[in-house]
Amino acid sequence: MVIRDELSKVIGIFKKNGNDNPIFEAHLIFRHFLNMTPMELVLEGGNELTASQLEAIMSAVDRRCKNEPLQYILNSQEFMGLEFYVDKNVLVPRADTETLVEHILEHFINKAFTGLDIGCGSGCIAVSLAYYNKNAYIRGIDISPPAVEISEKNAAKNGVAERTCFDARDIFSFSAYGKYELIASNPPYIETKEIDRLDDNVRLYEPHTALDGGKDGLSFYRRITETAPGLLKKGGMLAFEVGYSQAESVCELMNNKFGNITVVKDLCGVDRVVSGLLL
Repeated sequence: MVIRDELSKVIGIFKKNGNDNPIFEAHLIFRHFLNMTPMELVLEGGNELTASQLEAIMSAVDRRCKNEPLQYILNSQEFMGLEFYVDKNVLVPRADTETLVEHILEHFINKAFTGLDIGCGSGCIAVSLAYYNKNAYIRGIDISPPAVEISEKNAAKNGVAERTCFDARDIFSFSAYGKYELIASNPPYIETKEIDRLDDNVRLYEPHTALDGGKDGLSFYRRITETAPGLLKKGGMLAFEVGYSQAESVCELMNNKFGNITVVKDLCGVDRVVSGLLL
């Protein structure tokens, strides 16, 4: 059971299974379970695997061949240059959401602010904001207690636990208290009828409560837009991530109580963020 031989076998398994990145993912799995750097995996490829190491690796390979996201298997995802713990209780952070974080950081550059992250999930938005603005204090809420625990874990992991707090609350029964300069949210925005049409790696593994945005995908945008004026200071920012083709509808929801409404495109040129300032 030589490392490089077993690695070659796993690459072959992934290729046969139709994996889009068989070499990359096989290397990630081996490095994770052997606790090796890329260079160590090359230089020590002639070493023997223990039975327990091979068992752990092949269990991960089996899970991946069933389309479970690699991030859940390795309990790790990079976001904004930071490492986040993830599992089946939270969505895997996407690069698209970095557009939201970067837009907020640009608005508050060199400014202290307090923020509320609605639907915090893994905590990637709240933690990143606190990490990159040392004068930011962010509260996160999520309907899922396990998600709240993961957010707390990631805040501690990235050294911002003292400037973040998280608790389990349902935005549809949320009692407004406190005043913030920012409300940010990447809410569930997929239409209910579309859930069963999602790719298997999303549909079978990621939490549907974090995906299902109601009949038209806009339920959470309506609720948050209605609630935000009672939570924001005058001139405070409401910033959303939005799904494909939703930007115009979200802008319309915000029109009456928010000004300076801005739409920001992601790196693929898709309208990804909508923000506005409370009038």
